[in-house]
Amino acid sequence: MSTATPVPVRSPLTSALSGTTAVLVGGTSGIGLAAGVLLRSVGARVVLVGRDPGRLETAVARVRDAERTGDSDGAVLGVAGDGADEKVLTEAFDRAGAVDHVLVTAGGLGGNGPVTSLTADEIRTALDPRLQAAFGAARVAAGRLPAGGSLTLTSGILAVRPVPGMAALVSAAGAVETLTKALAVELAPARLRVNAVRFGRVDTPLIRSIPGLDSDEAVAAAGATAPLGRIGTAEEAAAAALFLMANNYVTGQIVTVDGGESLV
Repeated sequence: MSTATPVPVRSPLTSALSGTTAVLVGGTSGIGLAAGVLLRSVGARVVLVGRDPGRLETAVARVRDAERTGDSDGAVLGVAGDGADEKVLTEAFDRAGAVDHVLVTAGGLGGNGPVTSLTADEIRTALDPRLQAAFGAARVAAGRLPAGGSLTLTSGILAVRPVPGMAALVSAAGAVETLTKALAVELAPARLRVNAVRFGRVDTPLIRSIPGLDSDEAVAAAGATAPLGRIGTAEEAAAAALFLMANNYVTGQIVTVDGGESLV
């Protein structure tokens, strides 16, 4: 998996993503969907992967709304299926024809509770979706991405700021960050880049599924004590993924986007 030439030099500005193709695993809502909208707005082709066909259809329409000149040549595609299934990811790559970047945002909030009360199934629910999706994306991307291509994974500030009752989720986030560095080294000979974005609290459907955070007022109150006075938007979080896709000299890094919350 080695190449004699160095990673290509190109503009690190996100505008340089125009004409590239990105597969977004978990791209039907929240940060993944926001990334799709941003990518399409700068002229990238987007392939969304999600389990719910209805939500996928809605997400594809939302990303198409961001286009500057209208959908052409299949610029926005949807692939229904579990993003942790390598067959689904292979289908996404096949339908795209050529892929330059992969973003994995799949994962939920399962596995909460004191470690002494967690069942084996609850622990697997917290760990498996994140790690299987990350490993699966790496296995498929390793043989399909061009030099300078990127795989971007996601974690959370729980990895560096754990709280009681979240041991399983903390472990999952930490595992993804460790995997990021290992993959960056392993795939470097092919000139592929692997990074992760460590998110803080972001206003997404996932966070609004938490009891007590299901309204604008509740979300605003939750962010009032944060260093910047609010929690982040999905677009602010997703923009970090575009930076990592565009900059060909960044690999093996964990970029934190949390409004400073991990500092206090």
